Amino acid sequence: MITSAKNWSRSKLPIDSNVETKVQEILQAIQLNGDLEIDRYSMEFDQQPVKLIELKAFDDYQLTPELASSIKFAANRIEKFARFQKQGNESRSFTDEFGTFGQVILPIERVGAYIPGGRYPLISTALMTLIPAKVAGSPVRIACSPSNHPAILAAASLAGATQFIQIGGVQAIGALAFGYQDITPVDIIVGPGNAWVNEAKKQVQSRVKIDGLAGPSELLAICDGNQPIDWLALDALAQAEHDPLACSLIVSEDLDWLNKMLNFLEEKNETKKLLQHKQIELIYAESVEEAIQFSEQYAPEHLMLCHQSTQTQSLNNYGSLFIGSNSAVALGDYITGPNHTLPTLGYSKQGGGLNVNTFLRCLTTQAVNEQGRQALSKAAMSIAQAEGLNFHYESLSIREIAAKLD
Repeated sequence: MITSAKNWSRSKLPIDSNVETKVQEILQAIQLNGDLEIDRYSMEFDQQPVKLIELKAFDDYQLTPELASSIKFAANRIEKFARFQKQGNESRSFTDEFGTFGQVILPIERVGAYIPGGRYPLISTALMTLIPAKVAGSPVRIACSPSNHPAILAAASLAGATQFIQIGGVQAIGALAFGYQDITPVDIIVGPGNAWVNEAKKQVQSRVKIDGLAGPSELLAICDGNQPIDWLALDALAQAEHDPLACSLIVSEDLDWLNKMLNFLEEKNETKKLLQHKQIELIYAESVEEAIQFSEQYAPEHLMLCHQSTQTQSLNNYGSLFIGSNSAVALGDYITGPNHTLPTLGYSKQGGGLNVNTFLRCLTTQAVNEQGRQALSKAAMSIAQAEGLNFHYESLSIREIAAKLD
């Protein structure tokens, strides 16, 4: 089935009010009773006790040489990109006639990284969440995962985790937010998870920073019809396999090419079912301008631009932009370097994905000199007066009067 861009709308995600209520119940119990509840919920939901695992050196995990080499290669590229992002984020100041004013860039001290391990051992998430925190300079980097898969442990070790807790679900977020045993609460929690983890992050964000709330994976590909059908089909399938609610959209003004894509996807029952369940959708745009407008409104997590007539400057809403059919989204999931933890559900209109700046704090300093004390106080007094804040006014006035007596 091919849908007109004019008639397509984003499907609403199913909302389970029971998840919100149950997560609230679990977190309140953890906040009240601490370790006892974390241990109890771990046994109830994961059928395993919480384990504090001491990480070994990467090479001690004895992964296959091919996998070990790939993980190291990916880690190097992720770190390279994180260091590139950090450039220019430095403590600096300027001095004018009124004093010296500056910014101080410091890392967030305590980081919690959630690494899913339910359906698949997400090795790449360990790298993507921990390496930017290490590059930022965060001294404490606690990894949590329900999985103790050797590749996850090895990746967490290589990425710089200072502690590893085998724990999953809501109880993992509770342990990070409220503390567990000798581990004190973290300052930020990052990493994707299922609906339960997502809701837990949402509920603790009043006391701990979070990177964002992740929805199902998204891909939108704008194509001019000159791409190999099988390449783009596999790109769509790759994102659809992340989650039963994941969605891949292929948009083109070339109706013949879309029909060829439809025929290709209907050849196998497995891919035909994804079409029927709308995990893959083919969208017809009457013009490239309509395709761009469609993309800008949708604001996808992953945007593939495979259209010679479209300039990247015309696209502004996306988590990450993949330019040309060589730039498979799966490469970005693993190894290109830019982070794969990206905004979904249109949130790229508000901000970008996880990056080294997520783990940095920009603080400011102000040292007002004698001239500034007089001139700035005088200028600010009228604002304080207009706002009706009398003690603000007096605080300024006494300094302005003192300046006149000097």
